[in-house]
Amino acid sequence: MKKNLVTAIWFTLVTTVIFGILYPLAVTGISQLLFPGRASGQLIERNGKVVGSRLIGQEFTAPGYFHSRPSAAGTGYDPTSSGSNNLGPTNKALIDRVKSDVRKLQAENPGAPIPIDLVTASGSGLDPDISPAAAEFQVPRVARERGMSEAELRALVEKHTQGRQFGFLGEPRVGVLELNLDLDAGHPRE
Repeated sequence: MKKNLVTAIWFTLVTTVIFGILYPLAVTGISQLLFPGRASGQLIERNGKVVGSRLIGQEFTAPGYFHSRPSAAGTGYDPTSSGSNNLGPTNKALIDRVKSDVRKLQAENPGAPIPIDLVTASGSGLDPDISPAAAEFQVPRVARERGMSEAELRALVEKHTQGRQFGFLGEPRVGVLELNLDLDAGHPRE
């Protein structure tokens, strides 16, 4: 019995060191060597200061910015609270929130169909991208607030539109943070 207990303790210690310390350090080291930007969270810097990540959305509420998808992660885009809110399609809280968002968007752009990703959160609640349709829906508001022509703004949106990965995976998407940063750099708010 004593021998089995000692063996179990040693086995636990050895596997903890191997799989809890050495393996994670090795994987992290290799990823830092082969993919340094990705391993560090694809951080975006401006003027030597980190302003965000290409992987995690941020909330933009001012009218001169493109707005992100709604977030269900904690208090909004909280990476420590990633995950769906698990509210079913008949849940009153979800229905009320979506109806409220629809009313706001209808007032912003009357008569235009509202893209679904402007009123629904992604599975993680941290999606940094919106659909090209969601960006197009917001073009009139942002152009008006920035004093730009809609055509000029559409060209900027097109610059930040990424196609399907490998040409067939996923959907086209627009990176909101980088688009808004380019707007600030080239067309400061009036």
